[in-house]
Amino acid sequence: IFAGREICRERNRNDDRMKDFAAIDFETANGRPSSICSVGLVVVRGGEIAGRLHRLIRPTPNYYYRFFTEQIHGICAEDTDDAPLFPEVWNTEVAPLVDGLPLVAHNAAFDERALRAAYEAYGMDYPADYRFYCTLRAARRLIPKAEIGNHRLPTVCAWLGIPFEGHHHALADAEGCARIAMRLL
Repeated sequence: IFAGREICRERNRNDDRMKDFAAIDFETANGRPSSICSVGLVVVRGGEIAGRLHRLIRPTPNYYYRFFTEQIHGICAEDTDDAPLFPEVWNTEVAPLVDGLPLVAHNAAFDERALRAAYEAYGMDYPADYRFYCTLRAARRLIPKAEIGNHRLPTVCAWLGIPFEGHHHALADAEGCARIAMRLL
């Protein structure tokens, strides 16, 4: 464990680490990637957390897998029935905060797929300048599995000494991801 943490400390000392980015996490209502029901965002500027945002979103399509997604994140239809749709939340609140910033997620493939699917579901043009970085991939590259066991978000946070509670709450996940990125990217 010590050698891996030393790698992270050395990476953290380097001036080439990512200092400005937006860590993002989506929760979905069902098996469709476009069914975003919650977004968490943590904006990092100059290597420090500069802002946080959490919003519930009425998903598209608007149904929940009661015994799967609801058990994972605890969000149900009653929570999002009166929530705004994705375009309203994204265009008025999220997009202005992430403008010009790279996006970072833990398992970025999931979050990028959800974002692209939501854009497509609403006939929106996906911005060519959205670029995703993945803390899961970085953790797999820098922290040997033999030392950590797995590279899930709570495990990586614990291994790096990052306080973390509320796994699968979009804002908690985005903040955990941001703190990992500040150490590994």
